[in-house]
Amino acid sequence: MSYLIISFSHKNIDIKMREKLAFGSVEDKDRFIRVILENEHTKEVVLLSTCNRVEIITRSSNIKISARNIIEKLASYSGVDFDILYERADIYDNDGAVHHLFSVASALDSLVIGETQIVGQLKDAFRFSQSKNYCSTNITRVMHYAFKCAANVRNATSLGTGSVSVASTAVAKAKDIIKNTKGVKALVIGAGEMSELTIKHLISSGFDVVLTSRDIKKAQNLASSFEVHVSVEPYSELRNLLAKIPVMITATSAPYPIVTKENAPSSSIDRYWFDIAVPRDIDEDISLSNLEIFSVDDLQDIVNENMSLRAEQAKTAYGIVSRMSLEFFEWLKSLEIEPVVKHLYVKGETIIDKKLKKAIKKGYIRADDEENIRKLCQTVITEYLHNPSRRLKDISKNMECDIVVGAVQNMFGLTNDSATSSKYKCDHLIKN
Repeated sequence: MSYLIISFSHKNIDIKMREKLAFGSVEDKDRFIRVILENEHTKEVVLLSTCNRVEIITRSSNIKISARNIIEKLASYSGVDFDILYERADIYDNDGAVHHLFSVASALDSLVIGETQIVGQLKDAFRFSQSKNYCSTNITRVMHYAFKCAANVRNATSLGTGSVSVASTAVAKAKDIIKNTKGVKALVIGAGEMSELTIKHLISSGFDVVLTSRDIKKAQNLASSFEVHVSVEPYSELRNLLAKIPVMITATSAPYPIVTKENAPSSSIDRYWFDIAVPRDIDEDISLSNLEIFSVDDLQDIVNENMSLRAEQAKTAYGIVSRMSLEFFEWLKSLEIEPVVKHLYVKGETIIDKKLKKAIKKGYIRADDEENIRKLCQTVITEYLHNPSRRLKDISKNMECDIVVGAVQNMFGLTNDSATSSKYKCDHLIKN
């Protein structure tokens, strides 16, 4: 069994394709995971779907078959041709999969390097699979190590500080355009987590925030959570709001555009709309005078600046990811060794018990001396096995671990149970 990750992100597909691959509801995600788990080679699944990526994290007994099956199911779900998806997909196997997962969790693979939302989104995806029993021991191990890696990166670098998200990037772009933001209104559509983050950045940048949402109660609750005043307008006023407010940022979870050619008003003022939702909230066919529309992919200039400023920090972070990826596999191999060492001691205890009973039965020793002799024998076994046990644990860090463990099990007649039979090899998929 190997770790397998199928990855689609801003690095290998554009926003149009990301929209088609996005899982807009819990029900869609649940159905898709159940479908790919029907394949006999795919045993565990975590599905991460955000505005910039879809990551399918699995365990597989046959990487090529699982990968093709998963992409076939994605093609069926999204309506995108299989050959296109297969050509674009980043497919990571085992050590490559673990390194990629740790990079994603640490926000090194994000559109905005160091953004703080991804680890929370990954945790949510993991909790969902756990709650549905779609993952078990092996995925749980690698996910917990990924979160540990992300925490180490945050503690060792400054990548997680400052304005580092798609929302902050959109606000930074708006501020760069407007220059003096004092008294300038900015409309936020939606009342979810991304909208909350957007409002925080708009407030810190000096904008006067207006919030609207189909769920007016949720919008009011969100507005009241800020120390400064945030105006809440009914969603029925959206057209009027779009006509008179110069800056708009939308981040809803709607599966279709909410601002279309039909309801997008003309205006005499210069307007700047930022669509940070995937699927997009703003119809791509809208073209009006005095209006500029920015999607996630249009924020690349600020993203590039962000990357150059954080290059040294990212270098340190990648070093942590690489080190912890190696540590993870060393830890997995140590899990193979521990039951072998335990079985050696158990085998010794069994022999001691057998020989003591036989010696008492034949009168070689008195029954009253059994406990003292047992303790002496245990001391002998412990001292005798101390060095071999230590050497076995050291060997767990080497590539010949599997061979040595198998030899020890055969020599001592130890049980080869499931806990010690897994192999963690570094086989990589080559597309053909």
